[in-house]
Amino acid sequence: MSVDGSQFEYSCFNVSITDHIAHIQLSRPDQMNTMNKAFWNELPSLVEQIDRESLARVIVISSTGKHFSAGMDLSVFSDPKAVPMGGDPGRMGENLRRVVLQLQDSLSSLEKARIPVLVAIHGGCIGGALDMVCAADCRYASQDAFFTIKETELGMTADVGTLQRFPKLVSQGMVRELAYTGRKFRASEAEAMGLVNKVFSDHESLVAGVMDIAAQIAANSPLAVVGCKEMLNYSRDHSVQDSLRYMATWQSGMFRQDDMMKSFVAKSQKEQPTFDEVWPISPLFEE
Repeated sequence: MSVDGSQFEYSCFNVSITDHIAHIQLSRPDQMNTMNKAFWNELPSLVEQIDRESLARVIVISSTGKHFSAGMDLSVFSDPKAVPMGGDPGRMGENLRRVVLQLQDSLSSLEKARIPVLVAIHGGCIGGALDMVCAADCRYASQDAFFTIKETELGMTADVGTLQRFPKLVSQGMVRELAYTGRKFRASEAEAMGLVNKVFSDHESLVAGVMDIAAQIAANSPLAVVGCKEMLNYSRDHSVQDSLRYMATWQSGMFRQDDMMKSFVAKSQKEQPTFDEVWPISPLFEE
């Protein structure tokens, strides 16, 4: 499979890979890019394929139409085969728990990917969509973007990642206010609290700006960037001392001078260094 110019066929996404950047676009604008059953299956499959086969060094997620995403499509919970709402209460509860865990795993694919995931948000980022962007490495928004933990207003508790990841990104007090009230907050407020890195004037400049940041990431050693993401994720969830010890262990096994020497030589010659990709993830057992 060719990397540059590669095209993928999905019902919820437009996907292309060029210059080591995988661009994933939500592609159901007439339905406000709601997260239907196909979305929850396709997203992890797509992200995992890109990561597993080392097809790109960075992923950019953007959207089409008026809104980034209006969140969960009600069809996900209206299918009695997927979410039975009758019968034995214990078995019904056990089934619902498994469904929620599957939804959580779908969005966790962004976090588990070895490579960085950047999200470009315009219009509404509502409910489940906020769950999704909180699982990304970096978030960027256009001026018209707004966010809301919509689940509270609908009479339920957000359950797919916002309440777990959002407090790692901004202050506890702010998350609690937004979760308890379910109120909308705009791009400028999201930037001030640290949820988004930068606000752009419009959708076009947003996508162009995020693609430029992605290009800067893709120009670096893929192994170094993979190491950064691994260490940052680990440090977020562990003590400083544990994280330092893990860093030392990682460095003793993963650090090699080849990429560093390529950088030094390229800089001395005023050229862009060329790096090998990290290896694809091989299946444990080949067919």
